[in-house]
Amino acid sequence: MAGIYLHVPFCKQACYYCDFHFSTNQKYVREMVEALCTELKLQKDYLQQDPISTIYFGGGTPSLLTGEQLKKLLDIIKANYVIAPSPEITLEANPDDLTAEKLEILYQTGVNRLSIGIQSFNPAVLNYLNRAHSQQQALKCFEDARKSGFDNISIDLIYAIPADNHENWHRDLDQALALQPEHISSYSLTIEPRTTFGTWLLKGNIPPIDEEFSAAQFEILLERLSHSGYEQYEVSNFCRPGYHSRHNSGYWKQEKYLGIGPSAHSYDGVNRRFNISHNPKYLKAIAHSEIPYEADILTNEDRINEYLLTTLRTKWGANLEKLKNEWSYDLLADQREYLDRLLTKSYAIIDGKHLKLTRSGLLLADKISSDLFKI
Repeated sequence: MAGIYLHVPFCKQACYYCDFHFSTNQKYVREMVEALCTELKLQKDYLQQDPISTIYFGGGTPSLLTGEQLKKLLDIIKANYVIAPSPEITLEANPDDLTAEKLEILYQTGVNRLSIGIQSFNPAVLNYLNRAHSQQQALKCFEDARKSGFDNISIDLIYAIPADNHENWHRDLDQALALQPEHISSYSLTIEPRTTFGTWLLKGNIPPIDEEFSAAQFEILLERLSHSGYEQYEVSNFCRPGYHSRHNSGYWKQEKYLGIGPSAHSYDGVNRRFNISHNPKYLKAIAHSEIPYEADILTNEDRINEYLLTTLRTKWGANLEKLKNEWSYDLLADQREYLDRLLTKSYAIIDGKHLKLTRSGLLLADKISSDLFKI
């Protein structure tokens, strides 16, 4: 099985924390949709006719597209790729785009999973992040999505917003749990260099992220979501039984996927490649039937390290036999002393053929993964 990701590189306005590739100039949306359609045709052999089990519209803000544009893209995929039965079709969306009418149209096009970028229900926090929607729009769009037939909804939340205490975070979780979404993705606020927050941090206009404060809010997140029946199946992702993101899980399990659009990444099971992050250059290349990408040829060590970095963030863990059989890396033998320390401190367990991190180990997932890297 494989997945297709389509990057829609447009937003109404720039969130102060975001460093994804996007443009607030929507003049070329129609031209971009045509280019995405063309690239889908040009790339039809990349996945070697593996059945497509997931389709994901990301960005940017793909909910800016019309129902007609989304349907056109889906029709191109269906005409050029083998589609598995009951594919997961996800659309990332902002609450201010999701009117009742728009939701009805989305549902009719075949979108069966929504990922709504709510981030917070607190008006002051939304203003701090420069989000375009209001608390009322967030609640209304969720209600309308349910009425339109969507029974698989994910919401995004951000924590570690500077505050004197955890009261706002508890209130956000209260409201999120009251909605009873099938899935919640929650991330700590990070300050990236090429963002408004990054510029403000250099000028001393905002404080740096308080790591202890962030860790405390992560613990609150784990406790409250676990108590409410959500399973943490990846460090930042939680779901009710049976509602994990099949598309994102494919990334973490090293399954093949094709990325369409500027800045989109692809993986054919052996090597990676990524399209240029420049809308005009992308459009010009596609107009000449050229795919503007750079290849990333992975070494054996690269594949081992990527596998550890992604799988140890998940509930499934790293398959020790896969490491040994595919990449000749005997983790138990090569890292015995370090693994013994992890097991003794209850940061990890060995479950059959899999190395899995415990709840406390997941707090240190990136550090543990890098310590286990094949160098």
